[in-house]
Amino acid sequence: MIPKLQYISQGSTPETHIENIQKACTSGAEIVQLRLQKVSGKKLLKLAHEAREITAHFQTRLLITDDYTIAKEVKADGVHFEKAAYCPTVARKHLYPWQFIGGTAHTLQDCETLLEKEVDYISLGPFRGTAAKDNLPPVLGLNGYTAITEALQTETPLIGVGGITTEDVTNILKTGISGIAVSGEITRSFKTIRTFNQLLNASSTKEQRHTFK
Repeated sequence: MIPKLQYISQGSTPETHIENIQKACTSGAEIVQLRLQKVSGKKLLKLAHEAREITAHFQTRLLITDDYTIAKEVKADGVHFEKAAYCPTVARKHLYPWQFIGGTAHTLQDCETLLEKEVDYISLGPFRGTAAKDNLPPVLGLNGYTAITEALQTETPLIGVGGITTEDVTNILKTGISGIAVSGEITRSFKTIRTFNQLLNASSTKEQRHTFK
C-alpha cells in the first residue's frame, strides 16, 4: 500500500532535514523521504538512523533517497531512486522483501523503463518548475500528466511531484495521478499536511492499493 501523500525532506542543513521530518510526522505524515545530498556516507547513515527512530515512534514510513545500502541497514521502509545510474533490479536483490522501491521519471520513456524494472511506484515530474533543483527537465503540467497516464494504463501508482500546492490537488487527481510528493509547500507550513490529506482522501484506510508481484 502506497500512501497518497509523501513528504520529501527539505532544510538548510542536514540537521534541519531531521527536524522537519519530526514536524511532518507530528503533523500526520504517513510517509517521508529523507532526501540529503552532498553528505558523506557516514553522515547519511547517522541521520538515517535518527530519521528511522523518529518515524518508528510515529509509525510513519521512511524512504531513503538513492542509497539502498543505508535503507537496508536502518530498516527503512524503502528507497527512492532519483538518479538513473541506480538500478532498481539490482537493489531489489539486496533489500528485504518487504522494502519497496520508487523511482523518479520525467518522460513516458522513463516511466516505461521503471515499470520494466518493477518499481512499486513512480514519482512523475516536475509538475511545475521549482527553485529546489538545478537543470530541471521540462515541466509536465496537467496536460503532460494526462498524456502519460493515458499512454501507460498501469496499475503501478504514479505520484505527482514538483512545486505542487494544495490548490493543484483536485485537478492533478483528474489526470489519473494517484498521489503526490511535496517538499516546499509542506516545509513552509506543516499544517498543510492535513489539508493535502483531506484533498487526497488519504486516510490510512484509503491508501492506494498495490499488489506486489
